[in-house]
Amino acid sequence: MPINITMPALSPTMEEGNLSKWLVKEGDKVSPGDVIAEIETDKATMEVEAVDEGTVAKLVVPAGTEGVKVNALIAILAGEGEDAGAAAKGGGDAAPKAEAPKAEAPKAEAPKAEAPKAEAAAAAPAPAKAEAAPVANGHAEGERTFASPLARRIAKDAGVDVSAVTGTGPHGRVVKADVEAVIAGGGAKAAPAAKAAPAAAPAPAAAAAAPKAMSDEQVLKLFAEGSYELVPHDNMRKTIARRLVEAKTTIPHFYLTLDCELDALLALRTQLNAAAPTKKTDKGEAPVYKLSVNDMVIKAMAMALMAVPDANASWTESAMVKHKHADVGVAVSIPGGLITPIIRHADEKTLSTISNEMKDLASRARSRKLKPEEYQGGTTAVSNLGMFGIKDFAAVINPPHATILAVGAGEQRPVVKNGEIKIATVMSVTLSTDHRAVDGALGAELLVAFKRMIENPMGMLV
Repeated sequence: MPINITMPALSPTMEEGNLSKWLVKEGDKVSPGDVIAEIETDKATMEVEAVDEGTVAKLVVPAGTEGVKVNALIAILAGEGEDAGAAAKGGGDAAPKAEAPKAEAPKAEAPKAEAPKAEAAAAAPAPAKAEAAPVANGHAEGERTFASPLARRIAKDAGVDVSAVTGTGPHGRVVKADVEAVIAGGGAKAAPAAKAAPAAAPAPAAAAAAPKAMSDEQVLKLFAEGSYELVPHDNMRKTIARRLVEAKTTIPHFYLTLDCELDALLALRTQLNAAAPTKKTDKGEAPVYKLSVNDMVIKAMAMALMAVPDANASWTESAMVKHKHADVGVAVSIPGGLITPIIRHADEKTLSTISNEMKDLASRARSRKLKPEEYQGGTTAVSNLGMFGIKDFAAVINPPHATILAVGAGEQRPVVKNGEIKIATVMSVTLSTDHRAVDGALGAELLVAFKRMIENPMGMLV
């Protein structure tokens, strides 16, 4: 019996993925655990392993295909002793079931096309009314026709009714080629009188809809033709957009800011890096570790959470989740977006361990080689823009976290000490907090504990 291989859900947020590469070809034999493909999810490129034994009868989805829905059929295996050719045909019969969501879409639109026909038939004795409610481009009268600005302009100049043009672009959108094809065929001319009559009727509805967000078509109309290019959203950008909207509209954020003096921390960092042992590499001797300020910020945040355990929490509707360890996520910028790999049990790890682990995670994040367990979960996060010279900012909380620390640049500023003005290296930090889980005083207590760790960094070594 043919064995269907479907697109797996490799992360909780994955709805579709890109089939980057096949590592097998038709006719190859595979066993459970064999890596057969590489799938690009919304966050990483991951390997897919076979779960059954058999012979690859058919690769249904070619390598390089984008936007393959979860559970869609991607390959067919022939079982033991089964003819691969027969399995490919048999598995093909199962393909529509695996891709049912795609097959349903056109059916869902069918009633739109049929309803106006029925109305036209009922109104046959009154031709004028039948002409006033035509069906065009798959839309009933009063529905908006999706067309590119260039297509609309060409249609207007040629006297073509764009609503009568069948679109071949994404989601039935009318594009330039569709209008040119109609013009070449001499059809779909606009009927000025019929067009003008319904134009006045929808005016109140259009006015009522004004406060709503602009459609893609309305946005593009604001820009001159040819002054832009459209870059389709990839899975990562879609996921980031969805989660940011979720975070800002469902989490009641409040913000706390403190200034931390860095001079003691910078001096300790210099001493620790100077004392680092060396190891032999291809390029010669190299230190075993090289601490950054961010490494020490991660450690300080983890220890602050352990010092204020009530703030080391996550909100759920039924209960408060109190974490026993500080798992600190760190925002890493990668091409097309960002990802937050997590330093697990950061409260228990040495600075050198955190530093080396962070370098490895960041490197693999940029090449999209992280495993889901390396960037999912966590109890808090750190976002550092200090290397860009940013003084301070407020970060968006990354669910299920209840806090995120935004770290600015360390810079020399005048400070008052014992009634005298001195120069100190100061870093501004802002804690974004989920008010459902952490109240104002508790958030302030957490940020004060962080400041204490940063300004007395020897405490991070014991």
